[in-house]
Amino acid sequence: MARTDSRRAAAPGGGRGGKPLKAAPTGWRLFLRRLFVWGGALGLFGAVSLLVAVGLAARSLPEFDQLQASQNEQMIVVRARDGSELVTIGPSYGRWLPAGQIPQVMKDAILSTEDKRYYSHIGVDPIGVARSVQIRVQSGTWRQGGSTITQQLARTVFLNNTKTFGRKVREGVLALALEWKFSKSQILELYLNKVYFGGGAYGVDSAARKFFGHSGDQLSLPEAAIIAGLVKAPSHYAPTADAQAAVGRGQVVLGLMVENKKVTSAAAQDADFKGIKFAQESGQNAVRYFTDWALPQLDLLMPDNTEPIEVWTTLDPKLQGAATDSIKRNVPGGAQGALVSMDRDGAVLALVGGTDYVTSNYNRATNAMRQPGSAWKLFVYLAALESGYTPTSEVVDEPVTIQGWSPRNSGGTYAGKIDVRTAFAYSKNTVAAQLGNEVGFSTVAGMARRFGITTPISVVPSMVLGSNEVRLIDMTRAFAAVSAQGQAIEPYGIVKVSTTAGRVLYQHATKQGASLVPIGVSAGITDLLQTAVSIGTGRAAQIGRPVAGKTGTTSSNKDGWFLGFSSGITTGVWMGRDDDKPVPGLQGGTAPARAFAAYMKIAVANRPVEQFQTQAQLPSWQLEPDDEANFSGRPEDYHYFDDQGNLVEPAGSSPESRPRAPAQEVPMPGGNSGGLEPVTPPPAANDDFLNEATGGRPGDRPEGNAPPRPN
Repeated sequence: MARTDSRRAAAPGGGRGGKPLKAAPTGWRLFLRRLFVWGGALGLFGAVSLLVAVGLAARSLPEFDQLQASQNEQMIVVRARDGSELVTIGPSYGRWLPAGQIPQVMKDAILSTEDKRYYSHIGVDPIGVARSVQIRVQSGTWRQGGSTITQQLARTVFLNNTKTFGRKVREGVLALALEWKFSKSQILELYLNKVYFGGGAYGVDSAARKFFGHSGDQLSLPEAAIIAGLVKAPSHYAPTADAQAAVGRGQVVLGLMVENKKVTSAAAQDADFKGIKFAQESGQNAVRYFTDWALPQLDLLMPDNTEPIEVWTTLDPKLQGAATDSIKRNVPGGAQGALVSMDRDGAVLALVGGTDYVTSNYNRATNAMRQPGSAWKLFVYLAALESGYTPTSEVVDEPVTIQGWSPRNSGGTYAGKIDVRTAFAYSKNTVAAQLGNEVGFSTVAGMARRFGITTPISVVPSMVLGSNEVRLIDMTRAFAAVSAQGQAIEPYGIVKVSTTAGRVLYQHATKQGASLVPIGVSAGITDLLQTAVSIGTGRAAQIGRPVAGKTGTTSSNKDGWFLGFSSGITTGVWMGRDDDKPVPGLQGGTAPARAFAAYMKIAVANRPVEQFQTQAQLPSWQLEPDDEANFSGRPEDYHYFDDQGNLVEPAGSSPESRPRAPAQEVPMPGGNSGGLEPVTPPPAANDDFLNEATGGRPGDRPEGNAPPRPN
């Protein structure tokens, strides 16, 4: 026991077996050890925390198809009836290109420019980060260098462009999560379909269409180099901003592709940047009046849709251009003009709301309410024909006073006994007033409602001469219904709505319009309208084929109208000043009729010539007494309209209770003249009357005398 103690005493500080004990670390050695231990622990904790954060972020990320469909704002591509693009509303995302359809030169160009180590990093590039830190130290500011394509995708889809440390950390975590959840091919596909390339174009396909006029799967080497170069500064390098700068940047990208061995030097030298044809910016001025009218209808057709869509419209680009040109060339100085043109089913082929959209986007075709003048007589004569008048019925053009109102003809003269056709052709105001008074002004109002007039109607005697304000599109709709032989017409501008992938969301369904008037009435009014163009106030609207139409001029020449139809196309033209001041020389039969003719010559050029239906095939029961005069087709279709234009079917009326009778032909006066050969006036319109009506002297009717002033 003593020996043991002596050994321990003899070897102070010794270890077992006589080995010396190590001294406890002190000072800086202790600090380094603790730093290593705690640093390792913190590093491990940080790594675990980062791993957990990335894992949680990866789990919360949307699926690939959800990311593919998501956009920050809705994009609407508006297409014409031929499929050509009219305008893009909002950011343009183009068609989604799967990875296999994206040209390899596009992939190589973007990787050489933005992330040459893309396939070797895990979402964050340490070398790029180090370079970014170095630049920060040297310049004193953070720059974008160091961001991988995955980080850029994270920023594009989930974050914003604010340059803060916190945003960079979140960007890095999301980049790691993206790499965790998706393959490199999927990430590159997402990036190339979502990144902003300038000019409002998001994604390769949109950029290719925007800048080169073709889809993104057809990119050439120089085109791909230009697009890849836009990511750095889209607003500066976009061809729409500076084509020369875009080409210069593309050449830099091509050099990087050579440096990264993505293309050979020989291929780079053969790249023809000078041969690139940039797509011309489509002029929006000519079509925006139409899109301003048509696109709000999407809220009714698809109220809950937020995904990018393509809207296929009825607009014909050629006819829209012709309509715009016809208004600009014919509108009087200081005045405005508008035009609406519809196909036989109500499809709006052209719509012009003013002389210049940039100067004034107020849509006079659909929003402006103006007095139609004698164009309103369409409804007066429709009501008269429905009540039993025919084009050959005798009327008297003479001074009248109705409820204290005394209308006068534009020339201040009166023709005496004439027929309905002549009164309409020369727009006799006194005759229209008498007819309106006889059938009832409320009946005329009901007829206008029946044919689609939506504006307020004041039932006073002067209403027969167009004192109520109307919209051009409503008046055009009414004339289109006459062209359709009395069938109701509903104007429309949207044919189909689909996703950018082609899935149809909405398809317009054409429906047979209700019968508004008996076929004999529609034939009769067509006879009158044809005569007005053949020999009456609308002669300036002749186009070398049958035309039916009516002029309208308001007091002091404040408004000029012409509305008519030919070969299935109905067109309405209005001209006047926005401040409602007089326009010297403006009459419906002058500038508006000339604009109508200029447009319609182009609109119907490729359509067959159509003769008007002025002879009606009517069943014999339609010739029964007055209480049966309003049959519109078969006996079971018997109906009448109240003062507001509402259809009323008498109670107890049943098809079985009425016998059928064989049909017989009832010729309508006027026949099928073709619209260009003058319709021979009836005997009541003698030579003295015609000379007086056209400005000549009694007994003297020289050839070529002008018609009276349009009314």
